[in-house]
Parts: sequence; C-alpha cells; structure tokens
Amino acid sequence: MTPDDKYVLVTNWCSFDMSVVDIETAEVIATIPLGRHPRGIAVSANAFTAYAAVMGSRDIAVIDLENFALDWIKGVGTSPRHIVLDPDGRYLYATLNGDGRVVKIDLATRKAVARVATGNAPRSMAISTDGDSLYIVNYNSDTVSKVLTETMTEVQEIRSNDKPIGITYDALTGNVWVSNYSGTITVYADVVDNE
Repeated sequence: MTPDDKYVLVTNWCSFDMSVVDIETAEVIATIPLGRHPRGIAVSANAFTAYAAVMGSRDIAVIDLENFALDWIKGVGTSPRHIVLDPDGRYLYATLNGDGRVVKIDLATRKAVARVATGNAPRSMAISTDGDSLYIVNYNSDTVSKVLTETMTEVQEIRSNDKPIGITYDALTGNVWVSNYSGTITVYADVVDNE
C-alpha cells in the first residue's frame, strides 16, 4: 500500500506486470508491464514513486505514481529480488538473489555505489528504523546477515537451519523476526555494536 493510502501495488510473478489497485473503489486502474518475474516493491515516502525488483533481469523498474510512466535503473546485478528504501529516501537497497550480494543504489544518480557479499540466494531484507543496518536472509546458506549501510560491510552472519525466507525489524524492541520455510519463526536480538 502506498504511504498516502491511495493505492495497493501488486507485482504479478506469472503475468510479468504490476497491478495498481485503487483502494477507494477496489478496482485495478492500471497494469504496468515489467518483464520476467517482478518481485519486491518499495514506495517513496511522498508516494510519488514506486520501485519494483524484476527478478528475471538485472534491472529495477521505476514507476511514476502520478501517471504510471515506467523508467528503469539498469544493470544493478543478477536477479534483484527484495528492495528497501532508507528512511531519507536517498538510497535503495536490493538483494541480488543470483549474485549472493546486496547492492546500494544512489537514487539521485540511479547508479550502484556499493555491493556486499552476504550468502547464497539472499531473499528478503529489512532495514533498521535509523537506516544504519540491513538484515538479510540467505536462503541457500541457511544464514541471516547484518550489514552496515554506511560502509556496506557485513558485521555478523548467524546460522538459521530452517531455510529462512522472510524477515522484519521490530522498531520497538530492535529485534529481528525471521520466518522459515519449515514453518517456524525465530526472533533474534541485535546485540552487535555498529561501530
């Protein structure tokens, strides 16, 4: 859902597009072709722009939510899957499922400025409230990584033997919740210093 509560945005894996649903009418008002296997979505705080990772490519789609015009951030890496924006809206982060990395993109230039190796097949990702830390689940490595956004360095990797697939950051406690393919949920306390 967009921050202004106007639209629900849905990436459609099999039809290679994005549906824009008007919340007031519950109708699809636009269908935007994106290419093979669109996945994660992030929306700017002002609700003007949406970003969508297109996993069957090396690109991230940029959608103008005023007129639904489509543009691209090209060549970010293999199989971008999940994306998050930093709190200031300056940087976009994407897991690169095919590269085993996370990429940091400067939205002013639409260029990748840093990459960091995490584990095999990074999937979902969460960002801390202050924007200083990323938490990434690496599905094929059975690990969870913590990455500092300023330096794009991995400062911790812990085992998660149940095929981690989803992750969220609890802003109230600072804990990280990980859902696993086995049907379990694991809660981790972030006790690693960011220095």
